[in-house]
Amino acid sequence: MTTFQSNPGSGGQSANVGQTQGNQGQEGFGQRVDRIGSDAQQLWEDTRGAVTDLQETLDLKGRVERNPYLMLAAAFGVGYVLGGGLFTRTTGRIIRLGVRLAALPMVKDELIGMAEAALHGVEVGAGRVSNMAGGGGAGGPERSPGSQGPQGSQV
Repeated sequence: MTTFQSNPGSGGQSANVGQTQGNQGQEGFGQRVDRIGSDAQQLWEDTRGAVTDLQETLDLKGRVERNPYLMLAAAFGVGYVLGGGLFTRTTGRIIRLGVRLAALPMVKDELIGMAEAALHGVEVGAGRVSNMAGGGGAGGPERSPGSQGPQGSQV
């Protein structure tokens, strides 16, 4: 706000000075508006360039053409997360189910490994017992790999 004061000795010269300062303020305001407009235009051009670069990098149209169901699932997932579904009971249940399904092959492999080790232990133990009994123990008579069983028929 410009205040005008009159000085009796100067003959109203201060009013002219205030008017000149007001014009300079208006020119400064106009320059600011022009600068803001050019800055906004530059920001808009930079944003459009960044979006174009992102589109070229992601190649969404090509991905949708190649894998439409995968992209549909991805869109569903993004919408679910952005819609606030991340911290719900349903999400907790889905995550627990996913962990169980992901852990299932590891548990299966461990169980198979333990069963194989147990079977190997039983075979080794049966071999020791048959060796102690003089060849006729729980494991039956010991045979060499090339030998055949008893000749004749068994009833």
